[in-house]
Amino acid sequence: MILADLFVVALAGGGESGGPLDVNPGVILWTVVTFIFLLLILKKIAWKPILNSLKERESFIKESLEKAETAKKDAEKLIADNKQNMLKAEDEARKIINQSREYAEKLKSQILGESKLQAKKMIDDAASEIERKNAEAFNKLKDQVADIAIQSAEKILRESLDKDKQIKLVKKYLDDLSNN
Repeated sequence: MILADLFVVALAGGGESGGPLDVNPGVILWTVVTFIFLLLILKKIAWKPILNSLKERESFIKESLEKAETAKKDAEKLIADNKQNMLKAEDEARKIINQSREYAEKLKSQILGESKLQAKKMIDDAASEIERKNAEAFNKLKDQVADIAIQSAEKILRESLDKDKQIKLVKKYLDDLSNN
């Protein structure tokens, strides 16, 4: 109700002249004309650039979002590729480690085999050397026994046989013994 009373007072001009609530048709007309004129000027001069600027901004934002989406998809693809490459690298590392272990086992077996062969050869060489030394010692012993026998026989039979015959006789006897 208060609003209606104020409206009636304003139309009737019942207040002081020139107050804020006075209705002046001339001012209203010029205000409307000025407003329409200002709208037309803004439409011609400023409205298109503002709309173009807004459209550019909208298209820039849309492109930025599309680029961000593309970048996100590319990043996800790169992450998937990196995971796959890491799995391949881990698999390759496992293969290399297994190959290294197999090679080490083969090398170990080869070294052990060679060591056993060398040890067997050394044992065989030592046995041959021992056998040769035994034969040499046996021959020396045989010669010493022959010399002792000859010396003994010589003392006993000094006058009946000479020394060369005794050596031949003892060697023949020893050879007969070694052949048996």
